[in-house]
Amino acid sequence: MLISTSVGRELVGMRALSGRILLIALAAAVSVSLAVPSVATSDPVQEIIEPTRDPALLYPTPLPDAWFVPPPGFENTAPGTVLHTRPTTVGPLLTPVFATQLLVRSTDSKDRPIPVVTTVIVPQAPWTGPGARPLVAYNTAIDSLGLTCVPSWTLPRGSEIELAAIQLLLAKNYAVIVTDHQGPRQAYAAGRISGHAVLDSLRATVNTPWLGLSPDSPIAVSGYSGGAIASGWTAELAPTYAPELRIVGVAIGGAPVDYRLLLGSMNGRNLASSVFLAATMGVAREYPELFELMNTNGWRLGMIARDWCLAALAPVGVVAPIPVEALSDVPNVVATPIAQRVLDATRLGGQAPTAPVYIYQGQQEIWIPREGAERLYDEWCAKGARVRLDEFVGEHLVVALSGIPAANSWIDDRLTGKPMAEGCSAFGR
Repeated sequence: MLISTSVGRELVGMRALSGRILLIALAAAVSVSLAVPSVATSDPVQEIIEPTRDPALLYPTPLPDAWFVPPPGFENTAPGTVLHTRPTTVGPLLTPVFATQLLVRSTDSKDRPIPVVTTVIVPQAPWTGPGARPLVAYNTAIDSLGLTCVPSWTLPRGSEIELAAIQLLLAKNYAVIVTDHQGPRQAYAAGRISGHAVLDSLRATVNTPWLGLSPDSPIAVSGYSGGAIASGWTAELAPTYAPELRIVGVAIGGAPVDYRLLLGSMNGRNLASSVFLAATMGVAREYPELFELMNTNGWRLGMIARDWCLAALAPVGVVAPIPVEALSDVPNVVATPIAQRVLDATRLGGQAPTAPVYIYQGQQEIWIPREGAERLYDEWCAKGARVRLDEFVGEHLVVALSGIPAANSWIDDRLTGKPMAEGCSAFGR
């Protein structure tokens, strides 16, 4: 995602960056020296000024908890194998629940074995409906770089900002899993790893009988914005990666479908520019060949922000809307074979989901253009998928709330066995 729209814009961005990045680096250097003990130097401030180009310094600081370390030989187990379990708490909730954390064997974007964490939340009330209890994979918009930003950390501490959406599902007596879908490297925006993480978490959950689910449980998948990255890739990868799962519907809203589109809407333009930079760093963690395109400022920024959550990332876009071009000295870096391969690898639309899909999108979207949702709809429909597209009045944050009733109603229909018509349909386009 280290992309240049033109050489001219690159030069403008570099001039603007020189003052802004220095302010950010100086302001953050003290916190980095205190909060990032794993930086391999006795002088973290000097490391920011003259960074060592060691990729290890761009990955998140590991949490001091041995539970997250998989057992020796986990690589030889099948995807979806439960490696560790422990009870946890989730709250505050209105629905009494049992909550469990699972460490699960999954695979990253390049099919290498990794551990991922999912939180399984099951209502205490027995399921009285027909068949097995339904299960919803609710994917939060993690949109962050640090390991204290993920659901397995925020849910037990009462700081998960999407808890109300989870409560709505639990109130219907559905079980819910909430996965740390960006993986152990916090590869924000690298959708393939997120799809694998969710699918393997579903495998682990439905094949662990004492959790109260069953391989016959109907499964729905849902997520908005960053959560839609995980949900969209779950839908697209399921037919080949986990065809045995009984996924009956996937709902995605405000989905970043093609990162090329975000260059004109987020890159260096507004408060979302810092989120776009974070996504660049997250993708590079999964595709480290991008690191070789980064200049010194890119390494500085990556080191400074490597443990930041969304609440810290977003305000930086107001103070210093830095374009991603400033992180590379390569002219027209988007044209490089490396950048092109990564852009292609992180774009949704290559394979048709077999499960029905509901896409919802804001008509006045500022950050994530509706063009992406419409392209995805067209491509999946052309490949034979069953897709419903609803475009609502409003921009990204408005539709994040206003779209919930329609998305949840659609999920209810799928989980209760109401068939979706063959083919595709759209409203508001």
